[in-house]
Parts: sequence; C-alpha cells; structure tokens
Amino acid sequence: MIEQAGEVLGGGTAAVDGLGAPFQVWVVPALLGLGLAASTGLRTFLPLLMLALAARFGWFGVELNEQMQWLHSDAAVAALGVAAAVEFTADKIPVVDNALSGIGLVVRPLAAALAAGSLFVGVDPLLAAVAGIIVGAPTALAFNAAQGGLRLASTATTGGLGNPVVSLSEDVLAFLTALLALLAPVLVPVFLVILAVVVFRTARRLRRLPERQSA
Repeated sequence: MIEQAGEVLGGGTAAVDGLGAPFQVWVVPALLGLGLAASTGLRTFLPLLMLALAARFGWFGVELNEQMQWLHSDAAVAALGVAAAVEFTADKIPVVDNALSGIGLVVRPLAAALAAGSLFVGVDPLLAAVAGIIVGAPTALAFNAAQGGLRLASTATTGGLGNPVVSLSEDVLAFLTALLALLAPVLVPVFLVILAVVVFRTARRLRRLPERQSA
C-alpha cells in the first residue's frame, strides 16, 4: 500500500522513504481509512469485507494492527460476507431501505471507526482507536446523511419505485470507493470531493422534480 502510494505521487518507493515514518504510519493509513469510511457511509459491511479479504490475502500491501487481526479470520470473513449479502438484498426493498439508512446513522460510523483504526500499524492501540474515530466516524456519518437525503428525495419523487435503482448505484459507488482507497489512497480526497458534489446535485434535482412536474 505504501509503495503504491509513493508511485502515485511520482517518486516510487524512494519518495515514500524520503517522507519518512509519519507518512508511512499516519498519512497513508488515514487516507485509506478515509476512503473506506466514505464507502462504509453507503454500505456497512461491504467495505469491511473488502478490507478483511485484502488483509487476509495480502492484497495491495494492506496490513492490520495487532488488535484487529481477528477481522480477517475465517469466522469474521464468513460473517461479513453473509451480512454484506443480506444488506445488499434488504436495501432493495422499499421501506426497509429507509430503515437501514436510519440504523446506519449509528452503525456505520462505528464500522468506519473500526475499519480506519485497524490500519494504524505500529502505534499505541489507544492512539490507533482515537485516529480511527477521528478519520472514520465523521466521514461515514456525512456520507450516510447524504445517502439518506438522496433516498428520501427518490421516495418523494418516485413513491419508492426508483429506490432499488438508487440502491444499486450506491452499491457500485461503495465498491469503487473502497477499491480506489485500497489501490491508490492518495487519490481518495479528490475522488470524495467529486462524489460529494455528484450526490448533492442528484439529490437537489430529485427534490426539484415535483415542482417542475406541477409547474
């Protein structure tokens, strides 16, 4: 993960070495955690499943700190897989999808803090947990709130019939956001700004649709 970040910055591994320990210990994990937290704001379990699989098989150079090694155990991966499948299906059901979004206001920031905190390797466990909360919780909360606004706008304009399409779009966005974070953490801030603008504009257009129809 660190070598990939250095290559994106244009200097390869040498550039990372030049930036020193703070970059390796804090910056890259924070950027990766930021991307996973944003993805978690849209889907609770899919980003955790992707993180667990990446750590389990050593993909993208992802490592978890000692306290979070259980996340890529057989039981955890199986449980996350089932939970992600259930969430994917349930979110396509009208009314249930809005309930999941409401529950997500509590669950998703916790999941995001867990994911982000697990990435700070070689630091004090308390500092890792605090960093995970700072990076993960507000980001997931913001994206979950944006998702809730988009879902309410879709419900108001389509009577809930368009919600499965919106939900499927969120599945794709959650997957791509988590994948980008794993592949190129340094690109996460730019991508999240673009994603936030797209979500905001889409929700605003959906809210204005009834006014245009009545006019």
